[in-house]
Order: sequence, then C-alpha cells, then structure tokens
Amino acid sequence: STREEVLERQSWLGLRRRLNLAPDEPIPPRYGEYAKRMEHELGVINSMGFAGYFLVVADFIDFARRSEIPVGPGRGSAAGSLAAFSLGITGIDPIEYDIIFERFLNPERVSMPDIDVDFCMRGRDRVIRYVAEKYDGEGDDGRRVAQIITFGKLQARAVIRDVGRVLGMTYGDVDRIAKLIPDTLGISLEQALQQSAELRARVDGDGQVARLFETAQRLEGLTRHASTHAAGVVIGTSPLIETVPLYRDPRSGDIMTQFDMRCIEKLGLIKFDFLGLKTLTTLADAEKRIRETGDPSFRVDAIALDDEATYELLACGNTEGVFQVESPGMTDLVMKLKPRSFKELIPLVALYRPGPLGSGMVDDYVKRKNGLKRVEYLIPELEELTAETLGVIVYQDQVLQLANRLAGYSLGEADLLRRAMGKKKPAEMAKQRDRFVSGCVERGIERRKAEEVFKLMAEFAGYGFAKSHSTAYALITYQTAYLKANHPREYLAALMSTESGNHDKLARYIGHARQLGIDVLAPDVNESSRAFTGVAGGIRFGLAGVKNVGEGAIDCILEARRSSEPQAGAQRSGGERAPRNFESIFDFACRVDGRKVNRRVVESLVKCGAFDSLHENRAALWATLDTALEAGAAALRDREIGQTSLFDRLDGAAGRKPTLVNAADWTDRQRLAFEKEVLGFYVTGHPLTSVAPELARFVDVSAEEATRGPAR
Repeated sequence: STREEVLERQSWLGLRRRLNLAPDEPIPPRYGEYAKRMEHELGVINSMGFAGYFLVVADFIDFARRSEIPVGPGRGSAAGSLAAFSLGITGIDPIEYDIIFERFLNPERVSMPDIDVDFCMRGRDRVIRYVAEKYDGEGDDGRRVAQIITFGKLQARAVIRDVGRVLGMTYGDVDRIAKLIPDTLGISLEQALQQSAELRARVDGDGQVARLFETAQRLEGLTRHASTHAAGVVIGTSPLIETVPLYRDPRSGDIMTQFDMRCIEKLGLIKFDFLGLKTLTTLADAEKRIRETGDPSFRVDAIALDDEATYELLACGNTEGVFQVESPGMTDLVMKLKPRSFKELIPLVALYRPGPLGSGMVDDYVKRKNGLKRVEYLIPELEELTAETLGVIVYQDQVLQLANRLAGYSLGEADLLRRAMGKKKPAEMAKQRDRFVSGCVERGIERRKAEEVFKLMAEFAGYGFAKSHSTAYALITYQTAYLKANHPREYLAALMSTESGNHDKLARYIGHARQLGIDVLAPDVNESSRAFTGVAGGIRFGLAGVKNVGEGAIDCILEARRSSEPQAGAQRSGGERAPRNFESIFDFACRVDGRKVNRRVVESLVKCGAFDSLHENRAALWATLDTALEAGAAALRDREIGQTSLFDRLDGAAGRKPTLVNAADWTDRQRLAFEKEVLGFYVTGHPLTSVAPELARFVDVSAEEATRGPAR
C-alpha cells in the first residue's frame, strides 16, 4: 500500500473507533459532518504530500502509549485536525469544539505541518530513542535521523562578561557593570545605555569601561556556542548528509544538523518537536496513586467534563498547583469569569496574554460575561460566529470563519487575511479591505457595516489565539483542577514529587496543603516511599527528599521493608514471608545493608524524624547510633559467612533486647534546625509559630506573595 492508502485506512478506522462504531460499519447520516470533514482533510494532506508525516507522528505517539508514557491531548494548531484526532495524535474533537482545520494546514498557504507533541518529562527521551532506532536506516548508507542544532548568541550581559574577561578586567568590576544592564528580555546594549543613567555615567566617565562597551557592541549578537535544540528532531527520507551538513557534539557525541530550525525548513526537511511537560508527569503519578489507594479503574482521560466540584474550586480561586491558572493574574481572571462549563474554560488561555490584557479586550470580555456591558452584534452573522465569546473576537479561527461566511473567502484565503492583519502591513491591509468589503456587499451586507466588521476584525486579529491550543491546554487545566478538587491528597503528593527539585515551589505547595487541612508529615522509614505519598494522616514526605539519602540507600531500605529477612546473602526458607515493618533502630540497622545505608544516611534520617514512629526521643536515638550501627555491621558479617541467627548478638543469653541510651530530647529549636538542614523545610513546626498571632497583626502579605507581584 502507498502511504496515502495507509493514512486513509488508519484514519477511517480511527474515526469509527472514536465514534464507537464497528471497524467495517458505514458511518451513519448523523455523523455526516465527520465523514465530510475527514474526506476534505485527507484530500488536503495527501495532495500536499504529508501522509508520511502524519503516519510517523501517529507511530511514535502509539509507541509512547504502548510504553505507558503519558502524551498530551495536543498543542498548537494541530488539534484542529480531525485526521489527527482519529489517528490518536490529539485528544480533542475539532468538530465538537468548532475548530478550523485550515488554521493548521491549507494548500493556499504552502508550509510545513507543525505537530508539536507534549510528553511526560520522564519518557520523552525514550520516544526520541525509539524514533532514532526505527527511522535511522540501520544497515543503510547514512543517518536519516538527527537532532537540530541551535546557536547561543552573545547577548547584552553575556558579551560584557566575555569581553571583560578577555580584556583582563577583574571579575568584580565586570560583574558590577553587567548588573547595570536592565533585566529585560532581549535588551540590546544600545537600549541598556538609553534606559540606565548609571550605566551611561560609567561609560562616559571611565575610559576602560568605554573600551569594554565599544568592543562588546561590535560583538553583540554573534554566535557564541552551539547546542542541541530542546525539542527538535529531523527525519529524512534519504541520508541527511546528502541534504544538510552534520555536526557531532564534542561533549555528548550526539549527531546534529549544522543548520538551525529555520534553515532546515527552507531545505524542505520536516522537523518533529518532542516537548516535555511536567504536568503530564504529575497527572500520571496522581492517577497511579488513586488506582493504588481505592479506585483501580480510574483514568484521568475518562473523567466527566461537568464536575461541579471542579468548577467550584476554580470559581473560588483555589488554583494553587492547577495547570496554567496558578499565577495571581490568572487566578484573578478565573475568579472574575467563574467558568461553569468546559467551553467557558477554553477562552482563559487565549485571553490571559500581554496583547489582550493591554488592549482592554479582557476587561471588555469580563464585563460582558458578568452582565455589566451589553453584548451587541453589528450583523446577525457576527452573533452566530462569536456568541460563545460574547461578541469578542478571541480566536484566530473566528477571523477565518467571518471572512469565509461574510465575504466568500475560502478558508485558506481567510488564513492569508489573518496573517496580513497580524503583520499590519498598510498596502496589504488596503488590498484585503477592498476584497473583504466587496465580498460582503455581493452577499447583501451594507458597505458601511462591512467596513466596520473589517475594522473590528483587524483590531482583534493581532491578539487572536489558536482555539485548538486553548482547547487542548484547557483540558489539562480541567484535569488538574478535577484531581485537586476530588483527590487532593493524591494530586498534591504527585505535584510535590514533580517539583521536589524546586524548593521555592515545594515550600509553596507544602504551605498550601496545610491551608487545605492536609498535614505534610515527616519522612518515616516504615511508611515513606521514594516520593511524596498520600497516607491516612495526610501527605508523607518521600525518602528522596532527604539530604544525603541516595537512590541506592532508598532501594535498600524499601527492599528490606518488603522482606522480613535480612538482605545480604540471606536464603529464605519455607517460602516467601510477609513484609514486616522495622521495629527499632536496631532492627533497621541489622536488616539493611550498611554499605549502602551508611552512617551519614542514618544520621540524616534521624535528623528529619524518620524514626519518630519507632523512637520519639531523637536525641536518645542519636546517642545510640554507634551501638546500633556496630550491631548492624556484625549482622552483615554473619550473613556473609552463612550464619543465620540475626538477633543472637542483640538479644543476649538472657533474652534482653537492646535499649536506647538515656538522653534529654532536643529542644524545639534544635529539632527544627535539623529538619531544615536535611529537608530544606520545617515539617513538624516552625520557629515563628509561637509568635504567629502577633505577627498577623502587622503583616498583610507574605514574602512569597510579594515576590510574585500583584495580580493583574
């Protein structure tokens, strides 16, 4: 079969599966719109020669799902394709949400399709390896798969530091000058001089600084180094060396194209973007926890989209940890709009951007939504196409639909109109205005109203957003909000595990969990797993979050807990025994391998309170460590020479079990200081708890809120 035939067969089978029809069942008339759309899309895809592209994307997404690597529901304009939905590339039905295919692909704007795919952070590299192994033409005459190069440029601060170092200036002097450059994204040295009076004064008053600046300006913008593009991979139908020069990274040994992303596309090669999205990792972990703790059949992608608790959580601003809407400004917008259905959630992603916020478009939408401003339409067709967004043109799709319905543009031509409006080129805009107005007049619309509609479209088109992307990301927003509303312990535990390397965010989420009445408990050798877990008493800190406790030590502790016998060299008799918790520090020391769980590990576990369920007095436990660890080392030696009586050394002839050394417990200040040292947080209390009521009288904002800035 040709690629086109394979694509058609798989797309129609996938569509029937999506519509819950049998593989060979004719598509009934009630789904006629789906059949018509599918025929149109397949015609466009095949005529443009992109059948193979869709099949490759569908293949590696199918591999990811078979390998239990979470995949996002879509991003960008690709979620507007019914063929992509049928093939499992996206998870959004474009007909249900009225998303235009031509925003993604149309023959009148000949460009490469661009299907960006989000993967779980942990599985993304596996998918890239799969693609490289499958499509690299093994045994053939050359490499067909390579990652794409990207070039680091000498930006304002970086070029000052590099030039200063070459000129022999001291690090401190150069650092002070570099820090005078305003912290603005993409700022140039010329702009920095205009904005910073202190910087100008240094340049004017110091010849060495003037020389530094003059040299840096000549070098600014030049390529500094090469690195690997974060997501881009190119696949060729023939060996890439025939089309593009290749480059081997001297550090990693990876093969990359020597041309960057833009040049690659000009050569006619198609890039594939493999993006990592942490939220997918969080969703997968939360789903796993929910299955393990009460609902074995739970699936995030099967939840209902009309859950009342979810919309209530959003409406009241409980958005901490919810995808896309946890910033103060987005939280404020959610609370103003109070979405009560999934379709009301979709505009949020499109509205909260600098353009709409600065234009007053968002305020206009909020007022209309809350009945503070009347919704008016110049002509009936505008109501039909913009009713869901209350007469405000929010999506690029709406521009395409208006041009198509009102002025007779094809959807492909309408996309060219949208692009012209976005670029605001006067000559092109004048040409398009004449075409649009005359098309409207031919269809019975008054010239004056047609001109007003064009003006309205031009005003909003520059701020328009792809509805496909808004819909796909709104789905992830809903899923995270649903889990937080209905399974808060499991979701927050998964979220904390995902963000365990970011102490600022982790501290925020721990504090938020406590605000919700969910205790975050110290690590426990008998209950903690590797990551944060939801338990009966709240959320249990994971062992991976304890300083000095590495992966080998964690594996050793968890294995010892699962087994009722010691690890090293022990032979089980009488079959498998039931898992047994540790009974004391002595039991722990004798059952783990002291070479992996060494003194430094055990000390950190004592400091964070991981033995509190066995021994409440941490100071006594600390004073007993020598005895316990010596007994553990002796037990390890016995196991290695074949002796099996583990507790003979401990129990003694009279059957006495070892006890802790008497010691006065640590003070609250000592206990909390040690917790902060090995966890990075105070878990069992806080040094300011005793004066918190007094502080509350003088403070109306937290340090975290102050650094995040005011809500917009």
